[in-house]
Amino acid sequence: MEAGAEAVAEAARVVKMGGVVAIPTDTVYGLGCDPSSDDAVGRLFEAKDRQAKPVPLLCADAGVAERLVSFNETAKRLAAHHWPGALTIVAPKGPDVRLSGLLDQGSGSLGVRVPDSEVCRALAKAVGGSITGTSANLSGRPSCRTAAEVEESLDGRIQLVIDGGTLRGKESTVVRVSGAAVEVLREGSVRIKEGDLE
Repeated sequence: MEAGAEAVAEAARVVKMGGVVAIPTDTVYGLGCDPSSDDAVGRLFEAKDRQAKPVPLLCADAGVAERLVSFNETAKRLAAHHWPGALTIVAPKGPDVRLSGLLDQGSGSLGVRVPDSEVCRALAKAVGGSITGTSANLSGRPSCRTAAEVEESLDGRIQLVIDGGTLRGKESTVVRVSGAAVEVLREGSVRIKEGDLE
């Protein structure tokens, strides 16, 4: 289904019913489902043949992200420099956050980002503020840059694919913030520079 308001509305309907959809992010195609539902996240794991591994969230805006995780000043500075954009920040889960325990796999931390994609942000907003954002491919396979690649990789395993054209294909950079320390867990589209922390 071609990206646009109609596709976002249909994807939101599927997600609210517990389904899994593929969405064009600002990096690669991602898999979106309701992050508060164990059943939905379980379906996402099943679709990807994914083993126990944390799942990041895409957020409608920085305010949503800061309600999901505890952001210190370092995390806030990174977000201000790079959001919307391809930086995932891993931080401690907020104390009153009600999300599926499958997302953090007992680690107590969540990866969050605000993508530079109107489709993603609109869908996240339509379903309550956030949506899962793991890559739309079978585990261990390359990330998908086109809707056709998603359909080939996950044939029949998900309910909807939003076609946003060919994406740049480089995943987000993932960092863990602990105090003033920033640990790069995955090198990706964004490079962290010293000035980002000032």
